[in-house]
Amino acid sequence: MNYVIGIAQRAPQSGRRVGVALVSEHNELICSAFEGEARGASWYRILRRRMQELGAFSAHSVYLTINTLSAAGSFELAELLKEVRIDRIYIGLPDPALMSYLDDDPVTARGLIHRFPDDLQRQILEQNRHFYAASEQNIECNPHYSAHRISEAVSTRLKSKGFALSRSDVNANRGRIALASLICQRYGIECKDADRAVNDALSEAFDAKYGTYDYAYDARAANLKWTDDFMSVYRSSSTRSLSTVNILNVGVGAGYEAAALFSDCPQITFVDIAERGLTNISGRIPSSRTVVSSAEDLSALPENSYDLYVSLRTYNSSFFDTSAAASEAHRVLKPGSVIIVSVANGFLYTQRGCVAPGLIIPGTDFVDLYRGMDTANLIGAELDCAGFKDIRMFPTSTEIYLSAVTT
Repeated sequence: MNYVIGIAQRAPQSGRRVGVALVSEHNELICSAFEGEARGASWYRILRRRMQELGAFSAHSVYLTINTLSAAGSFELAELLKEVRIDRIYIGLPDPALMSYLDDDPVTARGLIHRFPDDLQRQILEQNRHFYAASEQNIECNPHYSAHRISEAVSTRLKSKGFALSRSDVNANRGRIALASLICQRYGIECKDADRAVNDALSEAFDAKYGTYDYAYDARAANLKWTDDFMSVYRSSSTRSLSTVNILNVGVGAGYEAAALFSDCPQITFVDIAERGLTNISGRIPSSRTVVSSAEDLSALPENSYDLYVSLRTYNSSFFDTSAAASEAHRVLKPGSVIIVSVANGFLYTQRGCVAPGLIIPGTDFVDLYRGMDTANLIGAELDCAGFKDIRMFPTSTEIYLSAVTT
């Protein structure tokens, strides 16, 4: 991966800086290319010529920094895969011109595609910053998300508590345990004190961002039927009416989703790490129970107690431990009960009223079109490990739902 980023750096600055390499099953380089290596030629044409010269028609892996679209609008990787048998595909970023899911995109059509890690994705962005800055993948078009970054808020709040961690420190340790461990090592304090400081900082950061969240900036403002999407997912997993089941809703935010979905549900418990959203929803649904807690630690709730667990847009949150949350969800649900989680998969382009699909690349101002699917696949794997069965995925225009059943 570092190699192809390095060769991409040799591409002309006036064009896209793209690098590609074919690697054998013995991890040996077969051939490589970069965009503009020959005047007016794409990486694909250069690579294909070299492959023909070598008589190479198969490879174990291909590493490509950007999944480029040709001038004709086709994916050059798709053309390569028609000619070469490749077992593993590693992709850095989507083309900056890509703004929706296309049928012939090998990244989405082939299922699980391996991705470059976040730090290398950020390097690719820097190589091509002027192209991505001018694209609709730039979230500066969404004032709420460009101005409210959890990593910055956590860094600021930890600094106020005497722990001067930079934004890069926070981004490099995005797990709660990892961040607490860094504080332990750097400041020589007890692990329980570091964990408490991180928990408090996260609570304050999420409260500030979502406690009074303005849904005018939410992608669901462009999908007024999002509640129908949720109910369709629920009905695919259960025949029982929502009003008759004991519901646990984890990750309430400002309470907008909960009020829209569960106002008529008499048996419901709301859980959130931040208090402001819980206060909001208590006012809207007075009969509900509220618990201040993280999704990863539901020890205040008994096991085998709920018929439905719902967590919308929480499992893709910053500093989230999906494995721990999935295990806790399985513990509190009754056998045969349903879990529904969703991954946010779009940011409202406020000037145009349309949605830029994907999730933010941590530490940047850009949306990665593929990250939502990547995240949903990872969550599905964690649900499977936690003991859930019948795991299904339901992509919609603004988010990706997953449903499963407890064993």
